[in-house]
This record gives sequence, C-alpha cells and structure tokens, in this order.
Amino acid sequence: MKTILLSAFLSIFLLLLACTQKKEMPETATPPATTTPASFLLYKNFPSKITTPRNVEIWLPEEYDQTTALPVLYMFDGQNIFHGISGWSGEFNRGWEVDETLDSLIKAKVIPPIIVVGIFNIREKRGTEYMPAKPKDLLSRRIEETDNEWYRSFKETPPESDEQLKFIVEELKPFIDANYKTKKDRENTFIGGSSMGGLISAYAICEYPEVFGRAACFSTHWVPFDGYFLEYIKEKLPDPATHKIYFDYGTEGLDGEYEPFQLIADKAMQDRGFEKNKNWMTLKFDGAKHHEDDWRKRFHIPLEFLLRK
Repeated sequence: MKTILLSAFLSIFLLLLACTQKKEMPETATPPATTTPASFLLYKNFPSKITTPRNVEIWLPEEYDQTTALPVLYMFDGQNIFHGISGWSGEFNRGWEVDETLDSLIKAKVIPPIIVVGIFNIREKRGTEYMPAKPKDLLSRRIEETDNEWYRSFKETPPESDEQLKFIVEELKPFIDANYKTKKDRENTFIGGSSMGGLISAYAICEYPEVFGRAACFSTHWVPFDGYFLEYIKEKLPDPATHKIYFDYGTEGLDGEYEPFQLIADKAMQDRGFEKNKNWMTLKFDGAKHHEDDWRKRFHIPLEFLLRK
C-alpha cells in the first residue's frame, strides 16, 4: 500500500513540475493569440517597467519544430513588417511581408531558418522612441539652436531611445530566449529597421555590441539636427572582427536627402576597419523611394549578407 501511495505521490509531483516548466509569460501579458498562419504569435501590450507597454509579434518559420535553436532578428515598427496596415495618410500599405521573403529564402536554402520579433512602436511617440539620445551634449546644443518646430519638441520630451534599447536587452530578449528555441549569442542576434528604425538599429549595435552582432539599417534617417548622430557613429562603432552592418538608401523623396550623410557614415566604417562586402555593406538604389514597397523588394539582400558565414 505504501508503495502504491508513494508511486501516486511521485506521479503527481512530476506532473506539477512539468506544468511549471511551460513557457513563462510576463506578469500581465495576454497569452499569445495564434493567428493565420499559425506561425504568428502576438503578445498584446507586452508589459515593461522601462518603457510604454506595446504589442510584440513573433514569426516562427515552418522549420521551427524540427530545429534545436535559431537566430533571432528584432525589428522596429513591428506593426508593418508582416501584415498590411493603413499608412500615415490613410492609404492601405502592404507592409514589408518579411515572412514571405524569409519563407522563400529558407525553402530555397539560401539562408538558414530565423525567428523574427516585431516590436510595435507607439505611433504618437515614434520619433521620441527612435531618436538616439547620444551624443548628449551635441544633441542638447542642437535642440537649443533649432528653429524646426518638431525638433523643438525634444526640449519638453527628450529622446527615449535608451529606454527602448534597455527594454529589448533587459526585458524582451530574456523573455524570448527563455520561451523559444533561440541561439542566444551575439553572432545570432540581429537588429533592424527603416528610416528612424534604421537609425535606432545603428544606435543599438553601437550601444550594446555585446548583445547585437548584426544590424540592417534601411534608408537610415541621418538628417535630424544636421546629422548630429554621425559624431557618435565616428566614435562608437563596434569591433569589425565580431560585427556586420548593412546600410542602404534610395534616391527619391526623403531618401534623396540621405547620400551626403551616408557617405560620412561610410567613411567612419572604413576608418574603424570595416571591409566592404565582408563585414559591411552600403547600397544605393536609384529610383527607390522612402516606402515599405521599396524596403520589401530589397529585404532579401541584407538577410543573405548578414547570415552568410
């Protein structure tokens, strides 16, 4: 009888232990809702003690269940990297459709499977969230000197990019690594985005070179405050022996303003010891505009480059 009772107790204990080992959830997060297709997982209002809670959407490749661990790409403006949305002026926007591009590349064995984590912006705070906070002294001077109405708003609402990056590094990435089959090391942790999202991606790999090993910066919006952030780039680029960075820009619309600034960034890359097409790439796309349609068309290029050993 004692043997039977002991066996029953042991079975209940093991069952309870198994239940406690299920995927950890943030304290107040809504459990992920599986959408169509089943490879998308949405965390609504992912909680944070560092910044404003926001949605986080994860894309898992079809090969996920058959793998032991995968690289992870964290992307800004998460609400438009997978699905179509209403654009800034109200028109329908197809978004980046990065899942479709990646699915094709993976099936063709051009790149290995990879997880994508889309981090939503808070629309009314996007500029504040993505504006690099350094170099602080130069930024403060430029804010005081500016006549630009939008730039003047940073007097009352300073950039929150440091909080954004701290949220990713200290709250989001540990959660992703604890609950999904990820390769946690720097070489397999990517960061990327476009426009201001490209700007904060460059900031991320410089501020946290021990965390992010690869960065994809599309149509990097260098222009705020006369390119103040380039002074930071000149001093803080990561080690070219352990990092890879991709930049690009078009020639139409807002992208038409970027080339003079990008040339300064390119000079900084060369001075730091980065080698073109080895651990750094900058591409110019004639006729390309500042739009998701254009970023979608060339999304495969940095992925192939950054995932290449």
